[in-house]
Amino acid sequence: MASLSRALRGVVTTRLRQSPALGRGLRPLASGAGPTSEKSVPYQRTLKEAQDPSAVAQGPTRPLPSTASVVVIGGGSLGCQTLYHLAKLGVSGAVLLERERLTSGTTWHTAGLLWQLRPSDVEVELLAHTRRVVSRDLEEETGLHTGWIQNGGLFIASSRQRLDEYKRLMSLGKVYGIESHVLSPGETKALYPLMNVEDLYGTLYVPHDGTMDPAGTCTSLARAATARGAQVIENCPVTGIHVRTDDFGVRRVAAVETEHGSIRTPCVVNCAGVWAGAVGRMAGVKVPLVAMRHAYVVTERIEGIQNMPNVRDHDASVYLRLQGDALSVGGYESNPIFWEEVSDKFAFGLFDLDWDVFTPHIEGAINRVPVLEKTGIKSTVCGPESFTPDHKPLMGEAPELRGFFLGCGFNSAGMMLGGGCGQQLAYWIVHGRPEKDMHSYDIRRFHHSLTDHSRWIRERSHEAYAKNYSIVFPHDEPLAGRNMRTDPLHEELLARGCVFQERHGWERPGWFSAQGPAPIKKECLACRGAAAVFDMSYFGKFFLVGPDAREAANWLFSADVSRPPGSTVYTCMLNHRGGTESDLTVSRLAPGPQASPLAPAFEGDGYYLAVGGATAQHNWSHISTVLQDRRFRCRLIDSSEDLGLVSVQGPASRAILQEVLEADLSDDAFPFSTHKLVRAAGHLVRAIRLSFVGELGWELHAPRPSCLPVYQALMAAGAKHGLVNAGYRAIDSLSIEKGYRHWHADLRADDSPLEAGLAFTCKLKSSIPFLGREALEKQQAQGLRRRLVGFTVDEKVPMFGLEAIWRNGQVVGHVRRANFGFAIKKTLAYGYIRDPSGGLVSLDFVKSGDYALERMGVTYAAQAHLKSPFDPDNKRVKGIY
Repeated sequence: MASLSRALRGVVTTRLRQSPALGRGLRPLASGAGPTSEKSVPYQRTLKEAQDPSAVAQGPTRPLPSTASVVVIGGGSLGCQTLYHLAKLGVSGAVLLERERLTSGTTWHTAGLLWQLRPSDVEVELLAHTRRVVSRDLEEETGLHTGWIQNGGLFIASSRQRLDEYKRLMSLGKVYGIESHVLSPGETKALYPLMNVEDLYGTLYVPHDGTMDPAGTCTSLARAATARGAQVIENCPVTGIHVRTDDFGVRRVAAVETEHGSIRTPCVVNCAGVWAGAVGRMAGVKVPLVAMRHAYVVTERIEGIQNMPNVRDHDASVYLRLQGDALSVGGYESNPIFWEEVSDKFAFGLFDLDWDVFTPHIEGAINRVPVLEKTGIKSTVCGPESFTPDHKPLMGEAPELRGFFLGCGFNSAGMMLGGGCGQQLAYWIVHGRPEKDMHSYDIRRFHHSLTDHSRWIRERSHEAYAKNYSIVFPHDEPLAGRNMRTDPLHEELLARGCVFQERHGWERPGWFSAQGPAPIKKECLACRGAAAVFDMSYFGKFFLVGPDAREAANWLFSADVSRPPGSTVYTCMLNHRGGTESDLTVSRLAPGPQASPLAPAFEGDGYYLAVGGATAQHNWSHISTVLQDRRFRCRLIDSSEDLGLVSVQGPASRAILQEVLEADLSDDAFPFSTHKLVRAAGHLVRAIRLSFVGELGWELHAPRPSCLPVYQALMAAGAKHGLVNAGYRAIDSLSIEKGYRHWHADLRADDSPLEAGLAFTCKLKSSIPFLGREALEKQQAQGLRRRLVGFTVDEKVPMFGLEAIWRNGQVVGHVRRANFGFAIKKTLAYGYIRDPSGGLVSLDFVKSGDYALERMGVTYAAQAHLKSPFDPDNKRVKGIY
């Protein structure tokens, strides 16, 4: 038997021998017996009994059906949860295929922790569903115990910033009824006597956190699913995916091939975990994940540890999971080891633990629970886990293949997120979209140029793994995998002091000041007082043309876009539940026989679409899916890389642009929400009079080679008018000050335009059918159960979202987005509120309440607004100053 301190001394001694300079800087934490160079601890199976090779079944555990409604590949947490929830939705004939036995991949060796609070409202809801399934539903349905143990959870804060992060989580927890308490070091010591609290600022205690047993949970899920008619077939490796191409040229799933026969099916769900990439390649689908070795050790018995909460010490990057009268100790290393060659024969297997890599966890664990210094190690567990470039799972229908769904890449959180994600994935398969907003998990968030870029996937996944326990700062940016997609002004703006943000491969301007604090206030006030130029080239820019383009546009867009050529309309795209899949601008084009960079050649109807860059791939996939499902005869053309977009906004914008554009920019000649082809500094551009910040302004959409000369002409003309460069940090502030919605913040796929105050974007007064119309009409008839409300706070406190909203002493919702408005000199926040009694949220209900916003446990008086507090009469966008 080895102990943690002995293992640590072994690593220290080896390092001293190899590198004297390194050795001088590393002090062992333990003293005692002489040093050892021992690097590995023999693994004794504690989570699963060793298999008898002679007992391994030869062939599938039951005959394969010839057809199936859905085939789930992979019998781990996600596969079993998805099958279970498909069965609960009434899907008959669903089949799960497991190449070995249930849990044989990564699930069997998972720690099985479940924490209820995460810095995401959607994830809190997903975790809550998992907890309901494993702590209540499965046992009621099957009589089997899932191994759920509710021993609570402790988050450790050894810095003031970390404690602030936990206070934010506590405030969010109140919205969802999750009990949590911020404890002082003394209170923490009383709760967990074995803990060293001398270096703590405090802790967050969540009494109803706990752990689940992987085998018990998956067994119960399989039992419950098969009771509803699903089938679980083990010892049946998948060897291929058959694909057919329909009459419209769309690739669709046709069948699953195994070593023991094939199953015809229109739907496959890839829940193969580490092996998901190989399954994807069978179908021609790119799966952007990597396999890494993830480890923990199990200690011998510890006196006094019984019934203690699980611990996450983020600053030490270590977790301590209660395992009976012992602890499992693990975490996330800064230098993880990749599994370079993923073997398809690997089942119930483990790697040797690399003590050099694991040492920081030992140091952190001994510091936090000193008794571990003299505690023996019973076993080491080092197994494969799949990780993704943004540390979010991969879910939804693959854009390359209809009927092929992903449920993989869970970054070692598959057990805790499995119930919620399995439920949403099942709903996705059955109804075409999930119930909740799953954009952060949707595989369509990645641009196709990234999903097969192995270096980018590897570098970003490495960084995401290493930063898993880092403090979540509101404006944090990745360092790895940068400069994948740059626009035509990139080098010019870099020379002018631009600090860039990254969004799905694109580099976009964040602010302009290479040294010192971000000058957001300066950029905002310049836009309000004179003018600012924004490089928005990373926007998605699509053309929709063809014989059925008008019919497709009427169905796709909630607003009436059947206006004369030259008009531009702000609109939403909805799903069948009335949720908002996107907001965008649609410009009607005049037909023409000659193609140009600013418009393709077409007859009939055509539209130019401009969509947010961070959601461009999502928009492209949504539109493509609708076109395929409705069999519209039209083309969707992506010109995002070929066109740039420069926007000038502010009171002086007309004067500046009039010197550059060969066109009359007066209100009569160029009204708001119209567009024209004009010349700018000799270059043909599409000028659109629009504003995203609440000011007079125009967007210039230009061919890539024209962007730089047009931009330079603008800067020259604007010098005497006070024109400044501004970035997206300024856009965030200016737009929230004006009350404009941001998709995936104020506006998501589970929010309707009626709830979001965007009823004006919906052609409900017309007779034109559109996607989501029936759901909106039903909601309109029944009344709104929630509503997006704006708030201002007089006290100058920073808010970023997830703050609890109080009305008359009751929690009624949480903030989706918040920022500081420099023109009104107040903090602004937007969030959806509900009536706690379940009633309708009328305008009178909103107006009659007394409100407060809770930030990190402290409430601040707030004023509710149904109109923007800045320029509520919209005079400035009309050029009235």
